[in-house]
Amino acid sequence: MRYLVLSDIHSNLEALESVLEAAGEFDATLFLGDLVGYGPNPNQCTDLLLRQPNLTAVIGNHDLAALGHLDLDSFNAQAKEAALWTQSRLSESSRSYLNSLGQIEELDGLTAVHGSPSDPIWEYLETRNQAPENFARFTTPMCFNGHTHVPRVFAQDADTKKTEVTVPTSGAHLDVTDGLRRIVNPGSVGQPRDSDPRAAFGILDTDTGRFAFHRVEYDIPATQARMTEAGLPDQLAARLTFGM
Repeated sequence: MRYLVLSDIHSNLEALESVLEAAGEFDATLFLGDLVGYGPNPNQCTDLLLRQPNLTAVIGNHDLAALGHLDLDSFNAQAKEAALWTQSRLSESSRSYLNSLGQIEELDGLTAVHGSPSDPIWEYLETRNQAPENFARFTTPMCFNGHTHVPRVFAQDADTKKTEVTVPTSGAHLDVTDGLRRIVNPGSVGQPRDSDPRAAFGILDTDTGRFAFHRVEYDIPATQARMTEAGLPDQLAARLTFGM
């Protein structure tokens, strides 16, 4: 089984299209939340994601904000403005799909969340001291998360509980048959924040027991032009150039 693993599309249609083209053939799709927010194409991205094979998805904080289920005062000014814009543009079909999503999904020995197993909506999972509580919150060998917009791997020895945290580069591979439990963030499709502006995604191949991190270039100026035309904050468009 070949899984395409995606997170944090953030209404960036050009990035999503480039990822799907670069991914090649895959059997199933695992999406880790924040389909909308920030970007200019929430409905087109929703429609395109829904066309992918065997889709399993969870909801993210920006998805909840777009549905009006979060207090927007918890967001910074630009994110709040984008959330309000998205609220006003969501189609009924997009709204219905986002409302159907849960916070945690399990399938085929995998767990999927947006933030973390401990706090699926809000926790930014970044440091080793966060590991013990989060590994205790799921039972599968592997968990996928997003939210930070930075590729990251937490690997824990099942016996000693010793945990290592790494930030993998594009092209890095994991041997997921080595007996370690892992929490893996593939990075962001639509708004990377690791100083690499290319769209990020992952491929899990359960036949070979490998997970691969990938990056692909996309037409950033086209996305920025759409954002400007939509009246979204200039800062949100500018940051795409730098992957920050």
